[in-house]
Amino acid sequence: MSLILVTGASTGLGLATAQALTDDGHDVVVHARIPSRVPPGAWRGTLIGDLTDGDAVKQLARDADEFGRFDAVVHNAGALHSPDAVRVNSVAPYVLTASMHRPERLIYLSSSMHRGGGTDLKGLRSGSGSYSDSKLWVTAMALALATRWPDTLVHAVDPGWVPTSMGGSGAPDDLREGHLTQVHLSTAESITPRTGGYWHHLSTQRPAAAAADSIFHEHLLAALAETTGVTLAG
Repeated sequence: MSLILVTGASTGLGLATAQALTDDGHDVVVHARIPSRVPPGAWRGTLIGDLTDGDAVKQLARDADEFGRFDAVVHNAGALHSPDAVRVNSVAPYVLTASMHRPERLIYLSSSMHRGGGTDLKGLRSGSGSYSDSKLWVTAMALALATRWPDTLVHAVDPGWVPTSMGGSGAPDDLREGHLTQVHLSTAESITPRTGGYWHHLSTQRPAAAAADSIFHEHLLAALAETTGVTLAG
């Protein structure tokens, strides 16, 4: 039985992930932006915090540590439009990762749209980056951390274009398929590759070249540290 945190678990993929993990017997802590958005369920606990607010994210990390060390954290929360896309999709996962006790496993939600993202980090510092930019940056961060922390299982997941409040009711992909990879990576005893994978529907794919570029990794982590004032452990 694992202790797992799922951010952005109010609806959609986050809720499906949290519910599946709970049904499998794991202790799940769900995060929501405000109390009224906490979904009903047999959760181990709940966390509240607005991921667009830097101070709230730091407090959320402190609140999360009250549960002890998590076995896995699924960074599921997402936003579509700037400036929230940068804050929620890229900056908040970095701050939570840097500030919390390091879990055994880290799963970050990417998107196929990361392939259209850019490496100009001015948009990270200003918050003006696009959704595609934010997903490239969080994907690159995941792969950078997989190299930096080889004892931690770190993966990025493209859940597909699924019919959620963000994806829209006409999205063509399968909502069920959209969360199974996160569940697998959070709990499976054997994963190949062990760390540093970019996944889509339980299979690995090659991400955009920039996402795997070690030089870009260093620039990105430096920009995140500069922007947030939070230093990532070695």
